[in-house]
Amino acid sequence: MENITCAADLKIAIQKLELERDIQGELFKEDLFRVYENLKPLSILKNTLTEISSSQFLIDNVLGSSVGLLTGYLSKKITLGSTHNPLKKLLGLVLQFGVTEFIAKRPETVKSVGHFLISKIFHKHEVNTQKT
Repeated sequence: MENITCAADLKIAIQKLELERDIQGELFKEDLFRVYENLKPLSILKNTLTEISSSQFLIDNVLGSSVGLLTGYLSKKITLGSTHNPLKKLLGLVLQFGVTEFIAKRPETVKSVGHFLISKIFHKHEVNTQKT
């Protein structure tokens, strides 16, 4: 800051400082509003979901586990149906657990098999549509 030698210089310096204070006050209000908006529960939930959906590792784990659980359940239902025999129920649970673990721990294998099957299904469909 420069040396102030007269009243006019003092007035100018005061005006500059008041203008700087007003600008800083506006910036502070904007920052405070932004913090307030980010602390709303809906914003926190939205930001969390955005971060989760952008995490490929988490998506792969959730998808692998979900597919494992679904295929384990379906394999149990397909092989045993609805039985009342306790031994068959136990065997069904073991089968379900085994299939779930196998698929959940090998998501890349399941993904490649799925891509292969889908490509074969759509390839046959394309061949059939080209023949007609």
